[in-house]
Order: sequence, then structure tokens, then C-alpha cells
Amino acid sequence: MKKIVKENLTFKGVLKFLLLVVYGYFTYLLLLITIQYIPLRFDVAFLRIKYEEIQLLHYKIAFFTHVYSSIFLMLMGWVQFSKKIRQKYNRLHKGLGKLYVFVILFVSGPSGLVMSYHANGGIVAQVAFVLLSILWLVFTYLSYYYIRKQNFKKHREFAIRSFALTLSAVSLRLFKFIIVFLLQTPPMDTYRIVSWLGWTFNLIIAEVILFYLLKNKNINGIKTE
Repeated sequence: MKKIVKENLTFKGVLKFLLLVVYGYFTYLLLLITIQYIPLRFDVAFLRIKYEEIQLLHYKIAFFTHVYSSIFLMLMGWVQFSKKIRQKYNRLHKGLGKLYVFVILFVSGPSGLVMSYHANGGIVAQVAFVLLSILWLVFTYLSYYYIRKQNFKKHREFAIRSFALTLSAVSLRLFKFIIVFLLQTPPMDTYRIVSWLGWTFNLIIAEVILFYLLKNKNINGIKTE
């Protein structure tokens, strides 16, 4: 029995390490994307196909606000789910949590909503990104609301959902690569697909995780009942 438990703990440790490596790699790739726009550049990467939108002042503000702020959410987000940091450095957990909520509610979320209206792929992609932005704002707010009410179970549930949508910045690009590689669909068709798949898939995974945590009656040492 002890051997089985030990092997299980070892497997979890290896899995966590691999997930951290993957997460770090994709965060690094997003950082490289962000660096392309420093200092302000209007003719690189994604903006090369947004030549009409980039003429609009509100789009310029929304785009650069979103790009410059979102990378910090990737850097802060994973820390919030570390049991070790939460227990040993609770002030850091709370401080980064408040900053994470502030950035989404007042910076990245609203700017992403503005950008959604101008998304490539027509109404299909626009609706997808509008829903993504609204749910991102709502889930993040509810996570903050419930921690203020000392409802740790609900706080954790909506924090997981919020972070799942934060990770859509990664999954969208990953699915885009996979679909182009396997199906070789036209660019706009690909974009329409990933505009939905890039965040709905994450939410499904989040719900699976929540089901698993509920089943085990414990969320990192905090009882769910």
C-alpha cells in the first residue's frame, strides 16, 4: 500500500513538473510575441493584417493595452494555484490575486472586449471573442466576490474558470497550429474554429478538474463541504 502511494506521489510530482515546463515554454513564446510590439510598432506580426483597424484610436489603445498587460496575467496566474506559496507566503498569494483581478477587470478584460468587436473571421469569431471577454470578466469578478464572502469553495471554482480563460491565449495558438498542420484549412476558416475552440475546450477541462476536486471532497487542503 505504501509503495502504491509513493509511486502515485512520484507520478504526480513528475506530471506537475512537466506541466510547469510546458506552461513556462508557452509563457516564453507569448513574451516573445509581446516584445515584437516594444516600442510601439504598427507594422509587425498580427497588426500587418489589421491595417484598417489600427487606424482607429480606440483600437490602438485597446490592442496595446491588452498585449502589454496580458503577459503579466500568465506570470501571476500559475502562482495562485501553488499550495506551497498559498500556505507559506499567504500575503504574496493575496497581493498577486488582487493584482490579477484588477488587471482583468479594468485593463485586459475591457480592452479584449473592444478588440472582440474588430475580430477577424466575421460575426462568428466576433461573437466567440465577445463571449470569451464577458465570461472572463464575470468569472474573475465572481472569484473575487466569493473570497470577500469567505466562500472558499466558490472562490476556487471561479478562479479556476477565470484562469482557464486566461490560458485561451495559449490554447488558441496551439489549436491554430494543430488545425493548420493536420487539416490545412483556409486562414479565416481556421480562425473561426479556434475563436471558439480556444476557450470552450479550456472551460471543459476546468469543469473536469472541478468535478475531480468535488469528488475528492478536498481542494488543496480546503474542504468543499
